[in-house]
Amino acid sequence: MSLIVDIKKRYSGFTLDVSFEMEKMPLGILGASGSGKSMTLKCIAGIITPDEGRIEVDGRVLYDSKARINLRPQVRRVGYLLQNHALFPNMTVEKNIAEALDGPNREKGARIEQLLHRFELDGLGKRYPSQLSGGQQQRVAVARVLASEPDVLLLDEPFSALDAYLKESLQLDMKNRLEDFDGYAVMVTHDREEVYKLCPSLMLLEHGQVDNFGLTADLFKQPGTVAAARLTGCKNLSRATKKDDLTVFAEDWNLTLKTADAVPDDLTHIGVRAHAFKATNEDSVINMVTFDIRSAIETPFEWNILIQPDKGQGAEPIWWMLTKESQVFEKPAYLTVAPEDVLLLTGGNNTT
Repeated sequence: MSLIVDIKKRYSGFTLDVSFEMEKMPLGILGASGSGKSMTLKCIAGIITPDEGRIEVDGRVLYDSKARINLRPQVRRVGYLLQNHALFPNMTVEKNIAEALDGPNREKGARIEQLLHRFELDGLGKRYPSQLSGGQQQRVAVARVLASEPDVLLLDEPFSALDAYLKESLQLDMKNRLEDFDGYAVMVTHDREEVYKLCPSLMLLEHGQVDNFGLTADLFKQPGTVAAARLTGCKNLSRATKKDDLTVFAEDWNLTLKTADAVPDDLTHIGVRAHAFKATNEDSVINMVTFDIRSAIETPFEWNILIQPDKGQGAEPIWWMLTKESQVFEKPAYLTVAPEDVLLLTGGNNTT
């Protein structure tokens, strides 16, 4: 049993061409603005009709262009949570939730009370959205979406409008809700930390197409492609050539580096995450980097340092992130990067 999505939607200058199959494990969709993330959700929900393809939930067909099946959004059993919550401002909390329920009013009332208690909204049923905090509004929105007991839950950047403190608290709450949800949950975001916290599986979208799909932790550890490395937050990318099975030459940094994994023949780039560089004063370590500092930005908990590798011999700069251990930063003699932290990438063009 699974959620299967295989669709195409063509626009002028852009084509959404997405195909994936997922189990009941929350899936995150990560991509840049305009990559087709929200459009994918809208196609699943039935708000947008693809040009061709098929959408199926546990064998139940929601859309099939060949069979001319296109179920209305109201009967798809798909819950869609928008980033602005989309609560009706002129309705109380109770009435907002009631909009998602069918059946006699007496049964609705009992169900609403259950949901208010489940989402820690006791005593707030008579209030209007404007009388609620941002966190309370989101809990009402989630309660309304789940009131109809959907098979699929779609979350479209649910935390984008919240401040940092409230976001942390609600992400923990959402994580618990998703773990309890007995259906298929898909969350769209452009926030890497958010998707890592909440979604064990991950799909990376690039220009309307799936660049990579797999377990979130695995894709962050070894993204595989240049696009995936960028999307998962790798700031340092260099064109690269294979020297032998465990050695690469980073052309833009003028560095020869050892790798832990075998270098593929179709290698185009390597990546090194900013926090992977380590300070050392030893001159015999593997993957030693000589460098000058171009600039340093201090934040409350770390230093973000832009270095010039190879003492500035025409090399492109590299970002180094150093967690603060003291208020004083002293330049080490060298940097080093472990072979397992050299990301071997394909699919890049001639520029980074």
